Amino acid sequence: MATSVLFVAGLLGLTACSKDPSGTTQLSCATAPTVQVALPVGGSQEIDAACAAFAANASATDSAVYLVVPQAAGGSPGSTASFILQSTSPVAAAPAAQVSNVGSPVSTHSAALQFDQQLRAQVPSVSAATLRARPAPERSTAAPLAGPPAVGSFRRFYVCADPNCNTFTYVGAKVVDVGQHIAIYVDTLAPVGGLDSADIDTLAQLFDTRIYPVDTTAFGRESDIDNNSVVIALMTPVVNNILPKSQCFTTGYVTGFFYQADLDLTVASLYSDGEVIYTMVADTTDPVCPHARSTVKRLLFNTFAHELQHMINYNQHMRINKTGAEQIWLDEALSKYAEELAARTYLPGDSASFLKYTLEELNDAYIYLSAPDQHYLIAPTDGDLGSVGAGWLFMRYLVDQFSGQFPNLTHSLVNTPLIGTSNVTVHTGGNPFSNTAAVWALANWVSDLPGFVPTPQDSLILKYTSWSFRQAFANLHAQDTSGRYPLAFPLVPTPSASGQVSLAGTLHSGSGSYVLVKQPPGSGTFTLSFTGPAFAPLPSTLIPRLEVVRIH
Repeated sequence: MATSVLFVAGLLGLTACSKDPSGTTQLSCATAPTVQVALPVGGSQEIDAACAAFAANASATDSAVYLVVPQAAGGSPGSTASFILQSTSPVAAAPAAQVSNVGSPVSTHSAALQFDQQLRAQVPSVSAATLRARPAPERSTAAPLAGPPAVGSFRRFYVCADPNCNTFTYVGAKVVDVGQHIAIYVDTLAPVGGLDSADIDTLAQLFDTRIYPVDTTAFGRESDIDNNSVVIALMTPVVNNILPKSQCFTTGYVTGFFYQADLDLTVASLYSDGEVIYTMVADTTDPVCPHARSTVKRLLFNTFAHELQHMINYNQHMRINKTGAEQIWLDEALSKYAEELAARTYLPGDSASFLKYTLEELNDAYIYLSAPDQHYLIAPTDGDLGSVGAGWLFMRYLVDQFSGQFPNLTHSLVNTPLIGTSNVTVHTGGNPFSNTAAVWALANWVSDLPGFVPTPQDSLILKYTSWSFRQAFANLHAQDTSGRYPLAFPLVPTPSASGQVSLAGTLHSGSGSYVLVKQPPGSGTFTLSFTGPAFAPLPSTLIPRLEVVRIH
Protein backbone atom coordinates (compact mmCIF):
# COMPACT_ATOMS: atom_id res chain seq x y z
CA MET A 1 0.00 0.00 0.00
CA ALA A 2 1.43 3.34 -0.99
CA THR A 3 1.54 5.93 1.75
CA SER A 4 1.90 9.66 1.65
CA VAL A 5 2.51 10.42 5.29
CA LEU A 6 5.76 12.05 6.37
CA PHE A 7 7.99 10.23 8.85
CA VAL A 8 10.35 12.58 10.64
CA ALA A 9 13.52 11.53 12.42
CA GLY A 10 14.02 12.74 15.96
CA LEU A 11 12.24 10.58 18.52
CA LEU A 12 11.07 12.16 21.73
CA GLY A 13 13.79 10.45 23.67
CA LEU A 14 16.45 12.04 21.41
CA THR A 15 15.25 15.64 21.24
CA ALA A 16 17.23 18.48 22.73
CA CYS A 17 16.28 19.23 26.29
CA SER A 18 17.16 21.21 29.33
CA LYS A 19 16.95 20.69 33.06
CA ASP A 20 15.17 22.80 35.58
CA PRO A 21 16.93 23.62 38.88
CA SER A 22 15.55 20.43 40.43
CA GLY A 23 17.21 18.31 37.77
CA THR A 24 14.04 17.24 35.98
CA THR A 25 14.53 16.69 32.25
CA GLN A 26 12.40 19.08 30.19
CA LEU A 27 11.65 19.60 26.51
CA SER A 28 11.50 23.06 25.01
CA CYS A 29 10.35 23.94 21.52
CA ALA A 30 12.94 26.73 21.59
CA THR A 31 15.71 24.12 21.59
CA ALA A 32 14.18 20.79 20.61
CA PRO A 33 13.90 19.72 16.94
CA THR A 34 10.63 21.05 15.53
CA VAL A 35 8.79 19.59 12.55
CA GLN A 36 7.32 22.06 10.08
CA VAL A 37 3.68 21.56 9.07
CA ALA A 38 2.63 23.11 5.76
CA LEU A 39 -0.16 20.94 4.42
CA PRO A 40 -2.54 21.44 1.51
CA VAL A 41 -6.22 20.93 2.25
CA GLY A 42 -6.81 17.17 2.42
CA GLY A 43 -3.19 16.37 3.20
CA SER A 44 -1.93 14.46 6.23
CA GLN A 45 1.33 14.19 8.14
CA GLU A 46 2.77 12.15 10.99
CA ILE A 47 5.03 13.96 13.44
CA ASP A 48 7.55 11.92 15.38
CA ALA A 49 8.88 14.79 17.48
CA ALA A 50 7.85 16.81 20.51
CA CYS A 51 7.12 20.03 18.61
CA ALA A 52 5.21 20.90 15.45
CA ALA A 53 5.26 24.35 13.86
CA PHE A 54 2.23 25.15 11.70
CA ALA A 55 2.68 27.52 8.78
CA ALA A 56 1.00 30.91 8.75
CA ASN A 57 -2.45 31.09 7.20
CA ALA A 58 -1.94 33.07 4.00
CA SER A 59 -5.66 33.45 3.32
CA ALA A 60 -7.23 36.75 4.26
CA THR A 61 -10.74 35.32 4.29
CA ASP A 62 -10.69 31.62 5.26
CA SER A 63 -9.62 29.87 8.44
CA ALA A 64 -7.28 26.93 8.22
CA VAL A 65 -8.67 23.93 10.11
CA TYR A 66 -6.59 20.97 11.25
CA LEU A 67 -7.52 17.71 12.93
CA VAL A 68 -4.71 16.90 15.37
CA VAL A 69 -4.50 13.51 17.10
CA PRO A 70 -1.99 13.05 19.93
CA GLN A 71 -1.64 9.28 19.99
CA ALA A 72 0.25 6.38 21.51
CA ALA A 73 0.90 4.59 18.21
CA GLY A 74 2.28 1.52 19.97
CA GLY A 75 3.02 0.13 23.39
CA SER A 76 2.35 -3.06 25.29
CA PRO A 77 -1.22 -4.06 26.18
CA GLY A 78 -2.62 -1.70 28.78
CA SER A 79 0.29 0.77 28.90
CA THR A 80 -0.53 4.44 29.56
CA ALA A 81 1.15 7.82 30.02
CA SER A 82 -0.04 11.31 30.95
CA PHE A 83 0.39 13.93 28.25
CA ILE A 84 -0.03 17.65 27.62
CA LEU A 85 -0.65 19.14 24.19
CA GLN A 86 -0.31 22.91 24.22
CA SER A 87 0.50 25.94 22.15
CA THR A 88 3.90 27.52 22.69
CA SER A 89 3.24 30.46 20.34
CA PRO A 90 2.04 33.03 19.44
CA VAL A 91 0.56 33.48 22.93
CA ALA A 92 0.74 31.55 26.15
CA ALA A 93 -1.87 28.84 26.51
CA ALA A 94 -4.57 28.83 29.11
CA PRO A 95 -4.39 26.23 31.91
CA ALA A 96 -4.65 22.73 30.46
CA ALA A 97 -8.14 21.32 30.23
CA GLN A 98 -8.81 17.64 30.69
CA VAL A 99 -9.84 15.75 27.58
CA SER A 100 -13.54 15.00 27.60
CA ASN A 101 -16.13 13.87 25.12
CA VAL A 102 -19.88 14.13 25.13
CA GLY A 103 -22.53 11.60 24.30
CA SER A 104 -20.85 8.47 25.63
CA PRO A 105 -23.25 5.53 26.09
CA VAL A 106 -24.33 4.71 29.60
CA SER A 107 -22.22 1.57 30.17
CA THR A 108 -18.87 0.62 28.66
CA HIS A 109 -17.97 -2.29 30.93
CA SER A 110 -19.09 -5.83 30.28
CA ALA A 111 -18.61 -8.54 32.90
CA ALA A 112 -19.50 -11.07 30.21
CA LEU A 113 -16.72 -9.81 27.97
CA GLN A 114 -14.31 -9.74 30.87
CA PHE A 115 -15.09 -13.42 31.44
CA ASP A 116 -14.45 -14.20 27.76
CA GLN A 117 -11.13 -12.36 27.78
CA GLN A 118 -10.09 -13.95 31.06
CA LEU A 119 -10.42 -17.35 29.44
CA ARG A 120 -7.86 -16.23 26.85
CA ALA A 121 -5.53 -14.97 29.59
CA GLN A 122 -5.63 -18.27 31.47
CA VAL A 123 -3.76 -20.17 28.77
CA PRO A 124 -0.20 -19.91 30.20
CA SER A 125 -1.07 -21.11 33.72
CA VAL A 126 -4.15 -23.27 33.45
CA SER A 127 -2.39 -26.60 33.10
CA ALA A 128 -0.18 -26.46 36.18
CA ALA A 129 -2.77 -24.74 38.33
CA THR A 130 -5.44 -27.26 37.47
CA LEU A 131 -3.24 -30.28 38.00
CA ARG A 132 -2.37 -29.03 41.48
CA ALA A 133 -5.95 -28.11 42.34
CA ARG A 134 -7.87 -31.34 41.91
CA PRO A 135 -7.62 -35.02 40.96
CA ALA A 136 -8.66 -36.36 37.60
CA PRO A 137 -12.43 -36.81 37.22
CA GLU A 138 -14.16 -39.98 36.18
CA ARG A 139 -13.65 -40.64 32.48
CA SER A 140 -15.13 -43.10 30.03
CA THR A 141 -12.84 -45.97 29.04
CA ALA A 142 -14.46 -46.23 25.61
CA ALA A 143 -12.27 -45.71 22.56
CA PRO A 144 -12.35 -42.22 20.98
CA LEU A 145 -15.04 -41.62 18.41
CA ALA A 146 -14.19 -42.14 14.77
CA GLY A 147 -16.90 -39.85 13.45
CA PRO A 148 -19.79 -37.71 14.64
CA PRO A 149 -21.88 -38.83 17.61
CA ALA A 150 -25.31 -40.28 16.92
CA VAL A 151 -28.47 -38.30 17.59
CA GLY A 152 -29.81 -39.33 20.98
CA SER A 153 -26.44 -40.47 22.34
CA PHE A 154 -25.39 -39.30 25.81
CA ARG A 155 -22.13 -38.05 27.28
CA ARG A 156 -20.83 -35.94 30.14
CA PHE A 157 -18.95 -32.65 29.99
CA TYR A 158 -16.94 -30.79 32.59
CA VAL A 159 -18.05 -27.14 32.49
CA CYS A 160 -16.66 -23.92 33.98
CA ALA A 161 -19.25 -22.71 36.48
CA ASP A 162 -18.02 -19.33 37.82
CA PRO A 163 -16.47 -16.12 36.43
CA ASN A 164 -12.93 -17.22 37.31
CA CYS A 165 -13.36 -20.90 36.37
CA ASN A 166 -12.35 -21.90 39.87
CA THR A 167 -15.28 -24.34 40.04
CA PHE A 168 -16.51 -26.80 37.44
CA THR A 169 -19.59 -28.96 37.26
CA TYR A 170 -20.44 -32.15 35.41
CA VAL A 171 -23.17 -31.83 32.79
CA GLY A 172 -24.97 -34.75 31.22
CA ALA A 173 -26.26 -34.01 27.73
CA LYS A 174 -27.80 -35.70 24.71
CA VAL A 175 -27.19 -35.10 21.03
CA VAL A 176 -30.22 -33.43 19.49
CA ASP A 177 -28.82 -32.49 16.07
CA VAL A 178 -25.80 -33.42 13.97
CA GLY A 179 -24.76 -31.43 10.92
CA GLN A 180 -21.81 -31.64 8.60
CA HIS A 181 -19.55 -29.63 10.92
CA ILE A 182 -21.43 -29.44 14.23
CA ALA A 183 -23.05 -31.71 16.80
CA ILE A 184 -25.42 -29.96 19.19
CA TYR A 185 -25.89 -31.36 22.68
CA VAL A 186 -28.52 -30.13 25.13
CA ASP A 187 -28.14 -30.45 28.89
CA THR A 188 -30.63 -32.97 30.29
CA LEU A 189 -31.38 -30.42 33.04
CA ALA A 190 -32.16 -27.58 30.63
CA PRO A 191 -35.44 -25.81 31.49
CA VAL A 192 -38.55 -26.77 29.56
CA GLY A 193 -39.78 -24.45 26.84
CA GLY A 194 -36.32 -23.80 25.40
CA LEU A 195 -35.26 -24.06 21.78
CA ASP A 196 -37.30 -26.70 19.95
CA SER A 197 -35.96 -29.14 17.38
CA ALA A 198 -36.69 -26.75 14.50
CA ASP A 199 -34.77 -23.93 16.24
CA ILE A 200 -31.78 -26.17 16.86
CA ASP A 201 -31.85 -27.53 13.33
CA THR A 202 -31.79 -23.94 12.04
CA LEU A 203 -28.75 -23.17 14.18
CA ALA A 204 -26.97 -26.28 12.89
CA GLN A 205 -27.70 -25.25 9.29
CA LEU A 206 -26.47 -21.69 9.93
CA PHE A 207 -23.27 -23.09 11.38
CA ASP A 208 -22.72 -25.44 8.44
CA THR A 209 -23.64 -23.06 5.62
CA ARG A 210 -22.60 -19.62 6.88
CA ILE A 211 -20.39 -19.66 9.97
CA TYR A 212 -18.06 -22.62 9.47
CA PRO A 213 -17.20 -21.89 5.79
CA VAL A 214 -16.56 -18.22 6.57
CA ASP A 215 -14.41 -18.81 9.66
CA THR A 216 -12.31 -21.63 8.24
CA THR A 217 -11.70 -19.73 4.99
CA ALA A 218 -10.76 -16.52 6.78
CA PHE A 219 -8.75 -17.97 9.67
CA GLY A 220 -7.83 -21.63 9.11
CA ARG A 221 -8.90 -24.94 10.60
CA GLU A 222 -9.75 -26.06 14.09
CA SER A 223 -8.20 -29.18 15.61
CA ASP A 224 -9.98 -32.52 15.97
CA ILE A 225 -8.41 -34.12 19.04
CA ASP A 226 -11.54 -36.18 19.76
CA ASN A 227 -11.54 -37.58 16.21
CA ASN A 228 -15.26 -36.92 15.68
CA SER A 229 -14.93 -34.57 12.65
CA VAL A 230 -17.33 -31.98 14.15
CA VAL A 231 -17.34 -29.06 16.55
CA ILE A 232 -19.54 -29.72 19.59
CA ALA A 233 -21.97 -27.11 20.86
CA LEU A 234 -23.18 -27.81 24.39
CA MET A 235 -26.28 -25.83 25.42
CA THR A 236 -26.48 -25.75 29.19
CA PRO A 237 -27.99 -23.54 31.91
CA VAL A 238 -24.59 -23.65 33.62
CA VAL A 239 -23.57 -20.93 31.15
CA ASN A 240 -26.65 -18.85 32.01
CA ASN A 241 -25.60 -18.96 35.66
CA ILE A 242 -21.88 -18.12 35.37
CA LEU A 243 -22.50 -14.45 36.21
CA PRO A 244 -24.88 -13.33 38.98
CA LYS A 245 -28.42 -12.88 37.72
CA SER A 246 -28.46 -9.43 39.33
CA GLN A 247 -25.97 -8.24 36.65
CA CYS A 248 -28.15 -9.40 33.77
CA PHE A 249 -29.29 -5.93 32.65
CA THR A 250 -26.24 -3.96 33.78
CA THR A 251 -22.93 -5.62 32.96
CA GLY A 252 -24.49 -8.48 31.01
CA TYR A 253 -24.49 -12.26 30.93
CA VAL A 254 -22.43 -14.94 29.22
CA THR A 255 -23.83 -16.23 25.92
CA GLY A 256 -21.09 -18.76 25.30
CA PHE A 257 -17.39 -19.53 25.44
CA PHE A 258 -14.60 -21.82 24.30
CA TYR A 259 -12.25 -23.20 26.98
CA GLN A 260 -8.66 -23.77 25.89
CA ALA A 261 -7.93 -26.50 28.42
CA ASP A 262 -10.31 -28.76 26.48
CA LEU A 263 -7.66 -28.83 23.73
CA ASP A 264 -4.50 -28.75 25.83
CA LEU A 265 -3.30 -32.35 25.50
CA THR A 266 -1.50 -32.15 28.85
CA VAL A 267 -4.81 -31.64 30.71
CA ALA A 268 -7.62 -32.16 28.18
CA SER A 269 -8.59 -35.46 29.80
CA LEU A 270 -9.40 -33.50 32.97
CA TYR A 271 -11.93 -31.43 31.08
CA SER A 272 -14.23 -32.06 28.11
CA ASP A 273 -11.43 -33.34 25.89
CA GLY A 274 -12.51 -32.01 22.51
CA GLU A 275 -13.59 -29.04 20.41
CA VAL A 276 -16.50 -27.68 22.45
CA ILE A 277 -18.37 -24.36 22.37
CA TYR A 278 -20.45 -23.94 25.51
CA THR A 279 -23.60 -21.85 25.12
CA MET A 280 -26.53 -20.52 27.10
CA VAL A 281 -30.03 -21.96 26.79
CA ALA A 282 -33.35 -20.25 26.22
CA ASP A 283 -35.19 -19.80 29.52
CA THR A 284 -38.39 -17.81 29.81
CA THR A 285 -39.09 -19.14 33.31
CA ASP A 286 -36.28 -17.26 35.03
CA PRO A 287 -37.86 -14.34 36.93
CA VAL A 288 -34.62 -12.33 37.14
CA CYS A 289 -32.85 -12.91 33.81
CA PRO A 290 -35.18 -14.51 31.25
CA HIS A 291 -33.96 -15.37 27.75
CA ALA A 292 -36.48 -15.66 24.94
CA ARG A 293 -36.03 -18.23 22.19
CA SER A 294 -35.73 -15.55 19.51
CA THR A 295 -33.05 -13.70 21.49
CA VAL A 296 -31.01 -16.82 22.09
CA LYS A 297 -31.11 -17.81 18.41
CA ARG A 298 -29.86 -14.36 17.43
CA LEU A 299 -27.10 -14.33 20.05
CA LEU A 300 -25.86 -17.82 19.25
CA PHE A 301 -25.27 -16.93 15.60
CA ASN A 302 -22.63 -14.40 16.73
CA THR A 303 -21.41 -16.63 19.55
CA PHE A 304 -20.67 -19.53 17.19
CA ALA A 305 -18.76 -17.29 14.76
CA HIS A 306 -16.86 -15.58 17.59
CA GLU A 307 -15.86 -18.66 19.57
CA LEU A 308 -14.95 -20.73 16.51
CA GLN A 309 -12.33 -18.10 15.63
CA HIS A 310 -10.92 -18.36 19.16
CA MET A 311 -10.81 -22.15 18.77
CA ILE A 312 -9.02 -21.91 15.41
CA ASN A 313 -6.61 -19.29 16.76
CA TYR A 314 -5.74 -21.50 19.72
CA ASN A 315 -5.12 -24.47 17.45
CA GLN A 316 -2.83 -22.54 15.14
CA HIS A 317 -0.85 -20.64 17.77
CA MET A 318 -0.70 -23.15 20.61
CA ARG A 319 -0.97 -26.59 19.03
CA ILE A 320 0.59 -26.18 15.58
CA ASN A 321 3.11 -23.35 16.00
CA LYS A 322 3.57 -24.00 19.75
CA THR A 323 4.75 -20.46 20.44
CA GLY A 324 2.12 -19.02 22.79
CA ALA A 325 -1.38 -17.61 22.54
CA GLU A 326 -2.23 -14.53 20.53
CA GLN A 327 -2.51 -11.34 22.56
CA ILE A 328 -6.02 -10.82 23.82
CA TRP A 329 -6.73 -7.58 21.97
CA LEU A 330 -5.86 -9.04 18.56
CA ASP A 331 -7.56 -12.38 19.20
CA GLU A 332 -10.71 -10.51 20.23
CA ALA A 333 -10.49 -8.19 17.21
CA LEU A 334 -10.35 -11.23 14.91
CA SER A 335 -13.37 -12.79 16.63
CA LYS A 336 -15.41 -9.60 16.30
CA TYR A 337 -14.43 -9.50 12.64
CA ALA A 338 -15.58 -13.14 12.37
CA GLU A 339 -19.02 -12.03 13.56
CA GLU A 340 -19.14 -9.37 10.86
CA LEU A 341 -18.00 -11.82 8.18
CA ALA A 342 -20.74 -14.26 9.10
CA ALA A 343 -23.29 -11.44 8.98
CA ARG A 344 -22.05 -10.43 5.53
CA THR A 345 -23.21 -13.76 4.13
CA TYR A 346 -26.69 -12.17 4.15
CA LEU A 347 -25.65 -9.41 1.75
CA PRO A 348 -26.66 -8.08 -0.67
CA GLY A 349 -30.16 -9.50 -0.42
CA ASP A 350 -30.92 -9.30 3.29
CA SER A 351 -29.61 -6.09 4.83
CA ALA A 352 -31.94 -6.44 7.82
CA SER A 353 -30.24 -9.67 8.93
CA PHE A 354 -26.81 -8.16 8.28
CA LEU A 355 -27.57 -5.18 10.52
CA LYS A 356 -29.13 -7.42 13.17
CA TYR A 357 -25.97 -9.46 13.45
CA THR A 358 -23.56 -6.49 13.33
CA LEU A 359 -25.34 -4.38 15.95
CA GLU A 360 -22.90 -5.45 18.67
CA GLU A 361 -19.91 -4.38 16.58
CA LEU A 362 -21.48 -1.00 15.84
CA ASN A 363 -22.38 -0.55 19.50
CA ASP A 364 -18.82 -1.25 20.65
CA ALA A 365 -17.39 1.03 17.97
CA TYR A 366 -19.80 3.79 19.03
CA ILE A 367 -18.57 3.47 22.61
CA TYR A 368 -14.95 3.71 21.49
CA LEU A 369 -15.45 6.70 19.23
CA SER A 370 -17.46 8.48 21.93
CA ALA A 371 -14.32 8.66 24.07
CA PRO A 372 -11.21 7.29 22.32
CA ASP A 373 -9.02 8.95 24.94
CA GLN A 374 -10.50 6.61 27.57
CA HIS A 375 -10.01 3.30 25.76
CA TYR A 376 -7.22 1.21 24.28
CA LEU A 377 -6.56 -0.32 20.92
CA ILE A 378 -3.82 -2.54 22.37
CA ALA A 379 -6.01 -3.51 25.27
CA PRO A 380 -5.31 -5.44 28.47
CA THR A 381 -7.71 -7.97 29.92
CA ASP A 382 -10.27 -5.51 31.20
CA GLY A 383 -13.63 -6.36 29.64
CA ASP A 384 -13.99 -2.87 28.17
CA LEU A 385 -16.47 -2.66 25.29
CA GLY A 386 -14.89 0.52 23.91
CA SER A 387 -11.50 -1.17 23.58
CA VAL A 388 -13.15 -4.12 21.84
CA GLY A 389 -14.80 -1.62 19.49
CA ALA A 390 -11.39 -0.14 18.73
CA GLY A 391 -10.07 -3.61 17.92
CA TRP A 392 -12.91 -4.33 15.51
CA LEU A 393 -12.51 -0.96 13.80
CA PHE A 394 -8.77 -1.52 13.43
CA MET A 395 -9.22 -5.03 12.03
CA ARG A 396 -11.85 -3.72 9.63
CA TYR A 397 -9.42 -0.99 8.53
CA LEU A 398 -6.58 -3.52 8.10
CA VAL A 399 -8.69 -5.68 5.81
CA ASP A 400 -9.94 -2.67 3.84
CA GLN A 401 -6.42 -1.34 3.33
CA PHE A 402 -4.32 -4.48 2.89
CA SER A 403 -6.50 -7.32 1.59
CA GLY A 404 -5.97 -6.23 -2.02
CA GLN A 405 -2.23 -6.71 -1.58
CA PHE A 406 -2.54 -9.62 0.87
CA PRO A 407 -5.76 -11.55 0.07
CA ASN A 408 -5.10 -14.04 2.88
CA LEU A 409 -4.41 -11.38 5.51
CA THR A 410 -6.60 -12.69 8.34
CA HIS A 411 -5.56 -16.28 7.62
CA SER A 412 -1.91 -15.20 7.91
CA LEU A 413 -2.57 -13.34 11.18
CA VAL A 414 -3.88 -16.58 12.71
CA ASN A 415 -1.59 -19.19 11.12
CA THR A 416 1.67 -17.83 12.50
CA PRO A 417 3.98 -18.02 15.51
CA LEU A 418 3.87 -14.20 15.75
CA ILE A 419 1.58 -12.29 18.09
CA GLY A 420 0.41 -8.75 18.72
CA THR A 421 1.80 -5.73 16.93
CA SER A 422 4.68 -7.75 15.43
CA ASN A 423 2.11 -10.07 13.86
CA VAL A 424 0.33 -7.11 12.26
CA THR A 425 3.58 -5.54 11.04
CA VAL A 426 4.89 -8.69 9.33
CA HIS A 427 1.60 -9.63 7.68
CA THR A 428 0.97 -6.17 6.28
CA GLY A 429 4.19 -6.38 4.29
CA GLY A 430 6.50 -5.00 6.97
CA ASN A 431 4.56 -1.76 7.33
CA PRO A 432 5.27 -0.73 10.93
CA PHE A 433 2.29 -1.14 13.21
CA SER A 434 2.71 2.41 14.47
CA ASN A 435 2.35 3.79 10.94
CA THR A 436 -0.83 1.81 10.30
CA ALA A 437 -2.31 2.75 13.68
CA ALA A 438 -1.55 6.42 13.06
CA VAL A 439 -3.35 6.62 9.72
CA TRP A 440 -6.22 4.53 11.11
CA ALA A 441 -6.69 7.12 13.85
CA LEU A 442 -7.21 9.84 11.24
CA ALA A 443 -9.50 7.66 9.12
CA ASN A 444 -11.84 7.23 12.09
CA TRP A 445 -12.92 10.85 11.68
CA VAL A 446 -12.29 11.79 8.04
CA SER A 447 -13.21 8.56 6.24
CA ASP A 448 -16.63 9.75 5.11
CA LEU A 449 -16.55 13.30 6.45
CA PRO A 450 -18.96 15.42 4.33
CA GLY A 451 -17.11 17.88 2.13
CA PHE A 452 -13.66 16.50 2.92
CA VAL A 453 -11.58 15.71 -0.17
CA PRO A 454 -8.20 14.11 0.61
CA THR A 455 -5.21 14.71 -1.59
CA PRO A 456 -4.61 12.07 -4.29
CA GLN A 457 -1.80 10.59 -2.18
CA ASP A 458 -4.09 10.29 0.85
CA SER A 459 -7.35 9.38 -0.88
CA LEU A 460 -6.93 5.63 -0.42
CA ILE A 461 -5.44 5.43 3.06
CA LEU A 462 -7.70 7.87 4.94
CA LYS A 463 -10.84 5.80 4.61
CA TYR A 464 -12.75 2.63 5.29
CA THR A 465 -13.93 1.05 2.05
CA SER A 466 -16.48 -1.38 3.52
CA TRP A 467 -18.51 0.91 5.78
CA SER A 468 -19.93 4.42 5.72
CA PHE A 469 -19.81 4.78 9.48
CA ARG A 470 -21.33 8.23 9.64
CA GLN A 471 -24.43 6.89 7.94
CA ALA A 472 -24.46 3.71 10.03
CA PHE A 473 -24.25 5.64 13.30
CA ALA A 474 -26.78 8.20 12.10
CA ASN A 475 -29.20 5.33 11.53
CA LEU A 476 -28.60 4.03 15.06
CA HIS A 477 -29.17 7.51 16.44
CA ALA A 478 -32.39 7.99 14.46
CA GLN A 479 -33.84 4.69 15.64
CA ASP A 480 -32.70 4.99 19.25
CA THR A 481 -35.38 5.34 21.90
CA SER A 482 -33.21 4.52 24.92
CA GLY A 483 -30.65 7.33 24.81
CA ARG A 484 -27.90 4.82 24.07
CA TYR A 485 -26.82 6.63 20.90
CA PRO A 486 -27.29 10.34 21.64
CA LEU A 487 -25.22 11.64 18.72
CA ALA A 488 -25.51 11.04 15.00
CA PHE A 489 -21.73 10.57 14.96
CA PRO A 490 -20.02 9.80 18.26
CA LEU A 491 -16.51 11.15 17.62
CA VAL A 492 -16.45 14.84 18.58
CA PRO A 493 -12.97 16.45 18.52
CA THR A 494 -12.21 18.99 21.22
CA PRO A 495 -12.36 22.46 19.57
CA SER A 496 -9.50 24.94 19.84
CA ALA A 497 -9.62 28.43 18.32
CA SER A 498 -6.93 30.84 17.13
CA GLY A 499 -4.26 28.16 17.15
CA GLN A 500 -4.39 28.07 20.94
CA VAL A 501 -4.44 24.55 22.33
CA SER A 502 -4.24 23.46 25.95
CA LEU A 503 -5.14 19.86 26.55
CA ALA A 504 -4.18 17.34 29.22
CA GLY A 505 -5.06 13.68 29.27
CA THR A 506 -3.85 10.10 29.27
CA LEU A 507 -2.49 8.16 26.33
CA HIS A 508 -3.74 4.56 26.14
CA SER A 509 -1.69 2.16 24.02
CA GLY A 510 -2.78 2.36 20.40
CA SER A 511 -5.33 5.12 20.98
CA GLY A 512 -5.40 8.91 21.22
CA SER A 513 -7.36 12.12 21.60
CA TYR A 514 -8.89 14.29 18.89
CA VAL A 515 -8.49 18.07 18.66
CA LEU A 516 -9.85 20.41 15.99
CA VAL A 517 -7.57 23.43 15.64
CA LYS A 518 -8.87 26.52 13.87
CA GLN A 519 -6.31 29.03 12.60
CA PRO A 520 -7.92 32.41 11.80
CA PRO A 521 -7.46 34.17 8.41
CA GLY A 522 -4.16 35.99 8.09
CA SER A 523 -2.80 34.67 11.39
CA GLY A 524 0.85 33.80 11.88
CA THR A 525 2.57 30.55 12.70
CA PHE A 526 1.84 28.61 15.84
CA THR A 527 3.66 25.73 17.49
CA LEU A 528 2.28 22.77 19.42
CA SER A 529 4.29 20.84 21.98
CA PHE A 530 3.38 17.24 22.79
CA THR A 531 5.04 16.14 26.02
CA GLY A 532 4.47 14.60 29.39
CA PRO A 533 3.71 16.72 32.46
CA ALA A 534 6.26 19.46 33.22
CA PHE A 535 7.56 19.17 29.63
CA ALA A 536 9.08 15.75 30.32
CA PRO A 537 9.56 13.42 27.32
CA LEU A 538 6.81 10.90 26.75
CA PRO A 539 7.80 7.20 27.00
CA SER A 540 9.30 6.12 23.70
CA THR A 541 7.82 2.63 24.19
CA LEU A 542 4.36 4.09 23.52
CA ILE A 543 5.61 5.60 20.22
CA PRO A 544 4.00 9.00 20.90
CA ARG A 545 2.99 10.79 17.71
CA LEU A 546 1.00 13.71 16.49
CA GLU A 547 -1.14 12.92 13.47
CA VAL A 548 -2.36 15.92 11.50
CA VAL A 549 -4.76 16.26 8.60
CA ARG A 550 -5.81 19.61 7.14
CA ILE A 551 -9.59 19.73 6.85
CA HIS A 552 -10.06 23.25 5.44
